[in-house]
Amino acid sequence: MKTLKLIFLALLVSFSYSSNSQTAEEIISTYFENTGGIEAWSKLEGVKISAKINQSGMEFPAEIIQLKEGQRMVILNIQGQTVKQNVFDGEVLWNTNMMTQKAEKSDQETTDNMKLESTSFPDPFLNYKEKGFTIELLGEEEIAGTNTFKIKLTKKPMIVDSKPEENVTYYFFDTENYVPIATQSEIKSGPAKGKVSETTFSDYQEVDGIYFAYSMTQGLKGQPGFSLSVDKIELNPEIDAKEFAYPEDTETPITDKKN
Repeated sequence: MKTLKLIFLALLVSFSYSSNSQTAEEIISTYFENTGGIEAWSKLEGVKISAKINQSGMEFPAEIIQLKEGQRMVILNIQGQTVKQNVFDGEVLWNTNMMTQKAEKSDQETTDNMKLESTSFPDPFLNYKEKGFTIELLGEEEIAGTNTFKIKLTKKPMIVDSKPEENVTYYFFDTENYVPIATQSEIKSGPAKGKVSETTFSDYQEVDGIYFAYSMTQGLKGQPGFSLSVDKIELNPEIDAKEFAYPEDTETPITDKKN
């Protein structure tokens, strides 16, 4: 009888552990449920974010636009002038050279990686299997005093120096609210190659039924970076496709900001 009781107790403990454990899919499902629902996220055609960027004590307004078809751009307001950066029309990626004040196209490898990244809109976890992505729960980890679920998101390989490289981002979901409070990924090229980029998220607010982080910081892990404070988020904005086009006149890509 004593042996039977011990076996029953072991089975009970095992069942209790299995019932309370979480899977990566369950965490992601709860995340979408808590932030507006899969249906609402699936209907997003675009997002326009009006924010302020603070870097090294300097603050300036910015607009970040991302559309479902892949177009995106960042519009900065610097000393009363506007300048477009990271502009992608779905085929051509370009930036404004701050020294020459001319628009410059990015190389083909960077452009191809941008095309890959654009498939993540509006959220990389939305229909991730159809995108060819995979997720894996790596356990729990404390981030800035908060208990989180650590999920490894693996997307399609990116190209670095003409070779495919693993494309992995680690997401840290708050165990109480099931929203990301941080992401970490290894930098694959440039002066910071091999170091870890970290983005943090906080102050989640509702916009037309969907929750977004209104405060973000980005930089190298363990080092000061820049912060972004959101003033307003507009869903499904109407943006003229011409706004993303590479300018024919590259002599004056910076223009006075219109009110």
